[in-house]
Amino acid sequence: MSMDDQIRWDRQHLNSPRADPPSAFLREIIESNAWQLPHGTALDIACGQGSNAIYLAQLGYAVTALDISKAALEQAQRRSQQQELQIDWQHWDLETAGLPSGDFDLLISFNYLQRSLFRAMQESVKLGGHVIVETYLIDQAAIGHPKNPDFLLHHNELLSNFRAFRILFYREGKCSNGDAMAFRAGIFAQRIK
Repeated sequence: MSMDDQIRWDRQHLNSPRADPPSAFLREIIESNAWQLPHGTALDIACGQGSNAIYLAQLGYAVTALDISKAALEQAQRRSQQQELQIDWQHWDLETAGLPSGDFDLLISFNYLQRSLFRAMQESVKLGGHVIVETYLIDQAAIGHPKNPDFLLHHNELLSNFRAFRILFYREGKCSNGDAMAFRAGIFAQRIK
């Protein structure tokens, strides 16, 4: 990501100092009685102001959270320190650095699409580990932001890219995104080989 992109994200986070709540999709998966996810290590990519990372840390995960925006990471770190949570906040350019090496129990990604990371996302999860990914579909361009097709999933794209994983839950279509409706796809899958 270029320096211009970092500056743009810093401005956006500085202009919206109040963080969004944790993802409803993430909470739905984690809080479901159907899944008993062990609390281990978690990687949150493009974490923004850290609501999802903080949520996982509150549940007992050892979280590493990455983002390009220093402003977002500073806000997230302040929030986590107020709650006395230990989270490894890392200023990270996913476009040039890829993902950190490691075997995580859980990898999450919300509202971020970088197709070149799909393989690394799979490889960053240990055998038996899980991924939870949700972002916008190509249909979203007709009703609102984002509109750039580079940042919008094609139909069934998540299913295709995680076909080597055991798909535990998948949804695609128009669904609630907080207060508004949006076209999104979300996947919860387990690495089995």
